[in-house]
Amino acid sequence: MRTGFIQFMPVLGDVDRNIARISELVRGTDSDLLVLPELCNTGYHFISRAEAGALAEEVPQGKTTEALCRLAKGKQTFIVAGLIEKSGVKCYNASVLVGPEGYIATYRKIHLFYEETLWFDPGDREPEVWDIGICRVGLMICFDWIFPETTRILALKGADVICHSANLVMTRCPDAMVTRCLENRVFAVTANRVGTETRGEKSFHFQGRSQITAPDVSQQQTDRRGK
Repeated sequence: MRTGFIQFMPVLGDVDRNIARISELVRGTDSDLLVLPELCNTGYHFISRAEAGALAEEVPQGKTTEALCRLAKGKQTFIVAGLIEKSGVKCYNASVLVGPEGYIATYRKIHLFYEETLWFDPGDREPEVWDIGICRVGLMICFDWIFPETTRILALKGADVICHSANLVMTRCPDAMVTRCLENRVFAVTANRVGTETRGEKSFHFQGRSQITAPDVSQQQTDRRGK
């Protein structure tokens, strides 16, 4: 099985432009399972819940999930990607899993980071594992990495690969994911973004350093480049 990640810089608030860029990048890959960053279609640094909510989409009928399904069908691959999910009056930082046959599942981020608690509702579902045929996939999002229980739950439920969409600003995650994989005997694909987003006096600098992490340290693969 071939796994991969896409590391790039989304344009804040421009969903159509980001979908076009994602489509271009996905078409240039050759993977059976591909992971994209957290909130890859919207950017990250919101200033209000209303702003984040205006970019939220229903799943699976939203334009981003539908575009991802078309890409997965065209490439005959499975894709995990982060977006803002709208469900009634609630708004979630979420990841979707899609494949050649269409939409499969959604994970809603449980451990919200910093001001995300102002923009999103916390996930209301226990982390789950989905058998996609080539492997069993578990989903987690960014700050979930700091809580060892998240990875352990997915491992106990039988995950072979943990797909970890992220917008990392803390430098410790790449090393921590090595530990998570070693202690749970699982693989992980961490897809981070790059670039800086500034709103007023606040800036977030995203470190890149996406990585494929194995239970055997000698097999780790990291990409420190921005794309």
